[in-house]
Amino acid sequence: MSKGLRIQLTILCSFLVCAASSAGQDNEQQKLDRAFKSAGAQYEAGHLTEAAAQLEDLLPHVPQSFEAHELLGQVYASLLQDAKAIEHLQEAVRLKPDSGAARTNLAAALLHAGKPELAGEQFRRALALEPGNYDANHNLGEFLIQSGKLTDAIPLLERAQTINPSSYDNGYDLAQAEFLSGKLAEARKAAQALVPIKNPGELHNLLGQIDEKAGEFVAAAKEFQIAAQMDPSDDNLFDWGSELLLHRTYDPAIDVFQQASQRYPDSPRLKIGLGMALYSRGKYDEAVKALLAAADLDPSDPRCYTILSRAYDSSPNQADEVIRRFQRYAELQPNNALAEYYLAMSLWKGKRGEESGLDFTAVEALLKKATELDDSLPEAHMQLGNLYADQHEYAKSIPLYLRALELNSNLADAHYRLGQDYIHTGQKDKAQKEFEIYQKLRAEHLAEVDKARAEVQQFVYAEKSASSTKP
Repeated sequence: MSKGLRIQLTILCSFLVCAASSAGQDNEQQKLDRAFKSAGAQYEAGHLTEAAAQLEDLLPHVPQSFEAHELLGQVYASLLQDAKAIEHLQEAVRLKPDSGAARTNLAAALLHAGKPELAGEQFRRALALEPGNYDANHNLGEFLIQSGKLTDAIPLLERAQTINPSSYDNGYDLAQAEFLSGKLAEARKAAQALVPIKNPGELHNLLGQIDEKAGEFVAAAKEFQIAAQMDPSDDNLFDWGSELLLHRTYDPAIDVFQQASQRYPDSPRLKIGLGMALYSRGKYDEAVKALLAAADLDPSDPRCYTILSRAYDSSPNQADEVIRRFQRYAELQPNNALAEYYLAMSLWKGKRGEESGLDFTAVEALLKKATELDDSLPEAHMQLGNLYADQHEYAKSIPLYLRALELNSNLADAHYRLGQDYIHTGQKDKAQKEFEIYQKLRAEHLAEVDKARAEVQQFVYAEKSASSTKP
């Protein structure tokens, strides 16, 4: 039972005793007193239905009791019966409008019922009643964080921390809000101040995020490692492994993701992280296996298919398995241009060594569908151009290369293949220009490996962003 609830019980007991003395009805009032105490004990023990029944029986005898309405409102809130909870908590606020605690309880019930504007109003009124109260400042600060108003939340959390410097929960909220607001020095100071109070893995994970955003990658990796060793959760292990992956320490990243995948075999993102680490290390066969496992864990998740397509380009040994996954993905996402593109490329890549088994018509149809679903997909235009160029249909391939380069002028292979087509069609000057651009792009390292690294970063940062913004 909370300290607040004990105070409420004491107040009601005193009220009933006074009533008994003035009315001379000791037995009746003592009976009501015992009934309220019993309801409080049931609530404390987690017997919520029993507590509600006892309070409903009691309330007609003390209809103007602030404490009875307040406790019954909390019981119904615990039972997730929002309408009844709000009814009694509103009555408690009416009976005692200057109670900050009552307004806070009402605000919590309103928030749970999906009424954030009304909840915010009550949180603000509680703070206005008790501006120097830790809970009032902390609660409104947390509410504002959940509402995405970090700038407004930070001063309240700072005030709450000043009032109660030993509060870990408020201090962590403050450090995270400052981190998400880009105040890295302040966030680090707030987080480090919590270490003597409480030193869990989540705190080191936050310190790792702060160091990473500040560009201090060695310090970040160390903090993520500490967090994962203290608390080997899915999040902490992912953050440690991905930090190593981002900064190209591939072998340690592989070790972390392998161990993490063994601990959490049903986590798709850990399998994707392992696949990315293996691919980056040049272990393409193993990368394909890990990414196939990720696709099986969540077939609708688009995140693994891009890197699977790249790994498969370097390791076509598992063609049938890869094709099956891309077929399933295309069936699950019939209007997804990338799904059609991946399936086309998996079929083409898997059958290139078996000319008699390659269905050019099927590949052509898939690539055409991809460009129709999303005309802004440069790779689909380029690969359709490659398909036609391989069949010496240059009148079809050249416009497709030009469209691909219109969408992305840095496609080195498109420049090279367009140059070849110009040679075949007797346009040597145009061909020379395309070959020169190709050589320049290759010299600038705008190659597939760089694209893969960008995709690694996109995946990792998206995952970390999603985790760090969870309330």
